[in-house]
Parts: sequence; C-alpha cells; structure tokens
Amino acid sequence: MLLLAFDTSTPAVTVALCGDHGVLAQSMDVDARRHGELLAPAIARVLAAADAVPGDLTAIAVGAGPGPYTGLRVGLVTAATLADALGVPAYPVCSLDILAAGHAGPVLVATDARRHEVYWAAYDAAGLRVAGPSVDRPPVVREWLEAHAGYAVLGDGALLYADEFPDNMIPEHPRYPAASALAHLVLPDAVAGLDPEPLTPIYLRRPDATPPGPRKQVTPA
Repeated sequence: MLLLAFDTSTPAVTVALCGDHGVLAQSMDVDARRHGELLAPAIARVLAAADAVPGDLTAIAVGAGPGPYTGLRVGLVTAATLADALGVPAYPVCSLDILAAGHAGPVLVATDARRHEVYWAAYDAAGLRVAGPSVDRPPVVREWLEAHAGYAVLGDGALLYADEFPDNMIPEHPRYPAASALAHLVLPDAVAGLDPEPLTPIYLRRPDATPPGPRKQVTPA
C-alpha cells in the first residue's frame, strides 16, 4: 500500500506519502494565494523523498473542505486527475475531521472562512462529529460552546478569534490539517478496498468571485 494524501482547504498546502509502516515523507507550504503553484511540486517532492513514482501509488486521500473555492478546487481536481490517470481510488475526507483526529476528549475545530467567519465542527469523546460542518461568525460558535460544556477548541480559525474562546483553547495545537493525519484516517478503508465517496467539495457558501452582470447603459437610449 502506498497512499498519497493532501489537503488544500486552508492557507496551507499539506502533502504526505504513507506506506504500510507509516509516513514516508511529508511537506507543508503556507501561502493562501498559491495552492495551484505549490501542490504539484509538493507531491513531486514527497514522492522523490520516498524514492517513489506516481505509478507506485495505490490510493489517494484528499481534504474535501470546507474551505475557499479556489483552494478546494485545486486539491479535488488534482485528486480526481491522479485517480483517473493511475486507476486508483480517491478518498475525500472533511478537512475538519482531519484536524480533530487524534485529540482525546470532546473538541471543536474552527478554520478561517474569511468575512469574519469560521468553518467549524464539533466531535465527541469518541471522535464522532456531533455538529457541523457549518460556517458562522465566532460569537455563534461561542454560544454553541457555552451550551455544550467540556469542549476544547483548535484550528487556525480558533487562533484568529482566540478572544472568543479564551477558556477553551488547546495550547500548541495544530493550526492546519496535516496530510499525515489524513493518510491515517483513510488507510484502513484503502487497505480494505472499500469504495470511496464521490469527490464532492464542501463549500458551505457561494464563492467570493461571481460572474460579471450585464453592462450598464451609460448613454441615453
């Protein structure tokens, strides 16, 4: 088994290559405006570090968001293209699930959604998602936390609005979804040969960019 995992749902482009005995190589670049430029070189870099080539891959794992339109499109189109070209399955995973993986106890994950909002989801002590994914302003998330005691908070959205969650923050927690954590989430399904879900992005809202409207008439008819 050789699984390539990557996530582009946040300003970070994270990539990891996982084999039967764990993570073989990984990479992270943070630049919110260069997902399209960074992903392919990062994939090439981790493959080279493990002395592997694309034809060696047996499965793909990709973060499906929520996240900005452009970043998610880069990741999901790359996953679909590789899966089709290589004839291997591509497994999408909610990117908030990736951040929550490996944390004991109830946890709420929040990432930056821009527009003074966060993407968020909450997970119980067993790691099961009990709320979200949703997009809201930080005070709305704080109200949810006040109604559900015992939840710690992590993610770059939590850091950005840390004053909203002063009693819940996990110190030194991951800011962005790690591709190595994504690989570990998907590996059991890939080894078992389970069919993946469709590669559907989780946008939660319309893209910031919209098609231009009709031209306005500036002279009298």
